[in-house]
Amino acid sequence: MFVAGCDVGSLSAKTVIMKNGDMLASHVIFSRPEPGESAREVMNGALVKAGLSISDIAYCVGTGYGRNSIPFANAVESEIICHGKGAQWLIPEVRMVIDIGGQDAKAIRLDNAGNVVRFAYNDRCASGTGRFLEIMSGAMGVRIEDMGDISSRATHPVAISNQCVVFAETEIISLINAGRDLSDIVSGLHTAMAHRVVAMARGIELEKDIAMTGGVAKNRGMFSALEEALGVKLTPLDTDPQIIGALGAALIAKSAVNG
Repeated sequence: MFVAGCDVGSLSAKTVIMKNGDMLASHVIFSRPEPGESAREVMNGALVKAGLSISDIAYCVGTGYGRNSIPFANAVESEIICHGKGAQWLIPEVRMVIDIGGQDAKAIRLDNAGNVVRFAYNDRCASGTGRFLEIMSGAMGVRIEDMGDISSRATHPVAISNQCVVFAETEIISLINAGRDLSDIVSGLHTAMAHRVVAMARGIELEKDIAMTGGVAKNRGMFSALEEALGVKLTPLDTDPQIIGALGAALIAKSAVNG
């Protein structure tokens, strides 16, 4: 039996296909202008990898900001619930998930069954999101995927005082013009963003076993900055952190089919 989860976010779309409780295939793309188009394209990519057609999928759960526009979804679920389910399925001891996506950041506390106990999220300001890093990478003229490696070379990280994206961009340009090393600036950006996210997470009480999900988790500099701001080691995932929402949706689809 095949089930699927489809997570259509603001910057990327993800699909996970499962067979009898095991991950069979996954696929990630940059989001298209229309959420429905993103859903169809990312699902087709996963189906090709799995050697299946859409008619083979017994049940699909949609999630993400575009979840209500997924034409083939049998049901939809909050990404908060899906990230919690996906992370704890991979690592049963996880009790908190920090998800930093393109347009928002979330802190999610879980019980031992993967149910959401409390959560907090920021979707009104870009300063704690992937969009913040995207804008800053553009201001510095570096690729966003290179920021982790660049920050690892920092020797004297700068303190970024502005949280607002507009003012932070101006501050970054001033630091570059002042001759500050790019690696020190990027490291400072990671630290500033991490402290904003941790402040949000502290509002629902920190747990010891914490996993980081979302595309920003691929940035090793951001991962390390978040660990330092939290004061604990994050529990690493053994799969792409960007697909965890889609994985959780697929697990919910599996439960729906099995009753």
